[in-house]
Amino acid sequence: MRMRTSLCFLAVVATAATAACSSGPSGNAAANSTDDALSAATGSQASALHSARTGRRDRLTRTPIKHVVVIVGENRTFDHVFATYKPKHHQRVDNLLAKGIIEEDGSPGPNFALATQKLAVSSGSAFEMSPGSQAAYSKLPPVLAGGPKQPYLATLAEAQAAEGNALPADYVGYLTTGGTGLKSGTPDTRLAGDPLNVAPGPFQITPGIKYDDYAASPVHRFYQMWQQLDCSAEHATWANPAGCRSDLFPWVETSVGAGSNGAAQPADFNDMSTREGATAMGFYNVLQGDVPYFKRLADAYSMSDNFHQAIQGGTGANHVALGTGDADWYSDGKGHAMAPPALQIENPNPQAGTNNYYTQDGYSGGTYSNCADDSAPGVGSVVDYLHAMRVKPNCEKGHYYLLNNYDPGYFGDGTVNSGEFVIPPSSTRTIGDELLEHDVSWRYYGENWNKYVADPDGYAPGDEYCNICNPFQYSTSIMTNADVRTTHIKDTDDLYSDIAQGWLPAFSIVKPSGLLDGHPASSKLNLFEGFSKKIVDAIAQNPRLFEDTAIFITFDEGGGYYDSGYVAPVDFFGDGTRIPFIAVSPWAQGGHISHHYADHVSILKFVERNWGLPPITRRSRDNLPNPIADLRNPWVPRNGAAIDDLMDIFDFGRRPADRD
Repeated sequence: MRMRTSLCFLAVVATAATAACSSGPSGNAAANSTDDALSAATGSQASALHSARTGRRDRLTRTPIKHVVVIVGENRTFDHVFATYKPKHHQRVDNLLAKGIIEEDGSPGPNFALATQKLAVSSGSAFEMSPGSQAAYSKLPPVLAGGPKQPYLATLAEAQAAEGNALPADYVGYLTTGGTGLKSGTPDTRLAGDPLNVAPGPFQITPGIKYDDYAASPVHRFYQMWQQLDCSAEHATWANPAGCRSDLFPWVETSVGAGSNGAAQPADFNDMSTREGATAMGFYNVLQGDVPYFKRLADAYSMSDNFHQAIQGGTGANHVALGTGDADWYSDGKGHAMAPPALQIENPNPQAGTNNYYTQDGYSGGTYSNCADDSAPGVGSVVDYLHAMRVKPNCEKGHYYLLNNYDPGYFGDGTVNSGEFVIPPSSTRTIGDELLEHDVSWRYYGENWNKYVADPDGYAPGDEYCNICNPFQYSTSIMTNADVRTTHIKDTDDLYSDIAQGWLPAFSIVKPSGLLDGHPASSKLNLFEGFSKKIVDAIAQNPRLFEDTAIFITFDEGGGYYDSGYVAPVDFFGDGTRIPFIAVSPWAQGGHISHHYADHVSILKFVERNWGLPPITRRSRDNLPNPIADLRNPWVPRNGAAIDDLMDIFDFGRRPADRD
């Protein structure tokens, strides 16, 4: 019999478990009802609690889940984190170890050739998703250092002041450790072995570069990600009908330039010796102690090995998809589509005399595409592939869609942001609009939101609120309604307070600061583990709250890291690589691995199914059907563009208390 999760699993993952599992006075106090919390509050506090809790349909759900909490980190693929994960209870998992690409110790396995990376040559002046001229690397480009030489915070006192409220006490010290000691862009001599002579496939980052160390960040933008996957109908097989071979990760990085927004133009376009490329192939080893907290959660609850970033590209576009099931587009700020300034339109066509160095890319050099126009730069190659796959691009005429990162059209106080690199106020409908119309409560909790509202430019260590991560900050209907904005967009300090009072909204999204979000170079994965742990512990210490809550821990996108998993084309915008997804709930199947094909919008499908809501709009991706797969290859949908509603993550057949 499969071992099942109990309410006292916290004893495994948290030192405060005995309080969570006790029946003494402190446990009862932590489980106050909504009425108890309201009666204890006074004045404006009570008013705010009441206005946030007027969702009349909160408890009218189709499952025992009454609260969904989504915690979103940054820029890690499934294989990057769980390459060596071995599931419990005879479950299957699709990762580098299971495929035989690597051994348990992280060394190359018998099937290492399945992940061999290739060099390519652009054959002309137009962007190519799958360049025709390719040859295997004999070794990877140099593994280069990235991230701060010294930690961002020097002392424990500084770390405590900046993030002490967002981390468990034993994680705060990680803010003061892990500096590279190296100049970014130089060979990373911390790596075990020779950083200039690495086999042309996945390599283990640790123990040379410690799990607690900062490390470089690969390129992660829209057209680059499509190109990394190397998708073509000519590559299609029964096992891989999408024909994505995922074998151009280092080449794209070295030929396009490193960094989230591309690199400055090099003196010699064809000199790849000094640019990053190998970073994308690194992975951690959970069998050797890396990523310990998330591994324990995966062992005890449920995890997906087939959950994907919804949009090729970066942070902003993927958070928009999480909130809308769609992509945002450039407008006059009043709901009418129009063309953005010419320099903001993406042009991934290679510059003359270069091998794939894009014509226009980066914040000041493009982030929108008119994907309904097949003649627009880059668009034709993607659309031709989608047509071969019988997938609709889902692009409306005259709409220039946001593919990467621009600031939202509103500041935190609801005033319009008219800066240069800003997407105008958006009329795209959100899940927030849907929940408001159906009397279901929701909140977005952004760390340091209160500081941002007071001073949008006053950033300091610990103040890195992520404005591009808040899908509701783009929205006119949310941001211009003061009651809605102040009730439903909150600081993570409010989350901790809400949990302490025994209450959660029906649906919430939680975003850490830039120091804690796990983004390579600017953060570390162990800091995102700590941020997540504090929330999981706080909820689990209240058994009454925990028993009807599902906590989804995931990432915004893969960050340009390699992943060996199947990727299905869903529309012009994605899908992208797999990213980790863990569901923490008493109703999660203990140690279960879900293979159902899913992406960020699957979270919206779960919310809509659970609360009996329709899709957000007629064109949003939550209209897609659930996937139907062959039992011999359960990761591959056979019914076209499809994403799961995540119900397979849970086992609602037994009460949690009945589990052993």
